[in-house]
Amino acid sequence: MNTIDGVKIEFDKEWVHLRRSNTEPIIRIYSESQSMTTANNLAGKIMADIKDILNGVLSKA
Repeated sequence: MNTIDGVKIEFDKEWVHLRRSNTEPIIRIYSESQSMTTANNLAGKIMADIKDILNGVLSKA
């Protein structure tokens, strides 16, 4: 895991990088893998995990 300019999580042959946008109220998610499909699935999994965490936090508030 690398936390320079966001958070980059490296797996065996793929990675995902999350960083806050400086110009928009969003989190940018970049992913790389051996295929576009796998990279998209990895980014989708990270987005789903973030939504689950936020839903858990908001439901307790």
